[in-house]
This record gives sequence, C-alpha cells and structure tokens, in this order.
Amino acid sequence: MGQSKVNQTLQTEEISYVKWKVHADRMLSLIAILLLSPLLILIAVAVKLSDIHAPVIFKQQRVGKKGEKFYMYKFRTMRPNAEAELEKYLKQNEIEGAMFKMKKDPRVTRIGKLLRKTSLDELPQLYNVLKGDMSLVGPRPPLPREVAVYTPYDEQRLLVTPGCTGLWQVSGRNELSFDQMVELDLHYIEHLSLKLDFKILCKTVLVLLFPKGAY
Repeated sequence: MGQSKVNQTLQTEEISYVKWKVHADRMLSLIAILLLSPLLILIAVAVKLSDIHAPVIFKQQRVGKKGEKFYMYKFRTMRPNAEAELEKYLKQNEIEGAMFKMKKDPRVTRIGKLLRKTSLDELPQLYNVLKGDMSLVGPRPPLPREVAVYTPYDEQRLLVTPGCTGLWQVSGRNELSFDQMVELDLHYIEHLSLKLDFKILCKTVLVLLFPKGAY
C-alpha cells in the first residue's frame, strides 16, 4: 500500500466519518468513565498501596495526529524511576523496530504485571479520548524517540488520531514485529469505517477477557 493511497483515503473520509468520530469518541469515553468509576477507584487504591510514596498515574509524552505531542495517561505499572533505568535495558529489547518491549521487565511492579496482563493500566486513556488527544480506535501512539527513527512510510501512522485500541492490539500485540504493526495500522487507515471500528472494539473485549501478547 503506497502513501498516496492512504492520503487519498483520508481526503475522502475526513469530511464525514472522521469528524463524526470525534464527537462519538468523547461521548462514549465520558459514559465509560462514569460506568467504570468504581473500578478506576479500586485500581488507583491498589496502585497507591503498592508504593504509598509513588504516584498512581504515569504520564508520558506521545506523538499524535500530524506529529502533535501530548501526554498520555496510564496507571503506574513500573517503579517510579523506570524511565531513568531504561538505558541499561535497551540491549535486551525483544521486539524488532522502533519500539522497546521485554517480557520480564524488572522495572514492572507486582500489581503492574496484573494490570498489564489485563490491559487495565490503560483505562486512564479514556481521559485522553475525552480531551481529544486520542480516539477509542486508532494506531498506537508512539514515543518521540520512536518517531525520530521512522521512515516516511512509517510516518503515515501519524495521519490519523491515535487510539486506545486498534488492529495491532487485537491481532497479537507484542507478539508482532514493528513492521507488522505498521502494516496493520495503515490497513486500518485505508479502510476507515464505522463497521471496522465496531469490529475492533468487539475484538478488544475478547482480548481483555482472554489476554494474549500483553506484557
């Protein structure tokens, strides 16, 4: 799939579906936050009790649509100094490409392992959706250091708003290579539709119930 085809798809879809999607995302994220508030509070208490001196929420700068940077929120799953420790673990990266992943990352806390396995650590991203930084469905929001080594082909992932879930997350997640993730994201962009979003959201529920490839 070439870059021109992706751009052509966006030019056709952006006037109708993409603009409608922004309003739907914000409404659905607000409803989800209200419905899940007891669970959010329970997780927050559990994370705080795991280390009373550390923050409950972890915020990290990510790159969104058209290269705009924003702070993405998650429940903290690592030690407070995890970012500073990253350098010494880079050689142990277990995924090819611009991302960094370790199945047994020593920086992850005990409660963090459970939250990551069930993807519950990502629930605060609903606030990002409410703010408009993210969508419910879209490409995974990359880190600035990842984007710094993107090829022009990879950069096409940044043509749309990143999402809490997407084809990558429901197709194997960390078991896939970086190149496979890019192909899935570009396939999503090329085939933007309400039907595809609904299909991905349904698959996301199954992934949460039967987690695979999350660590």
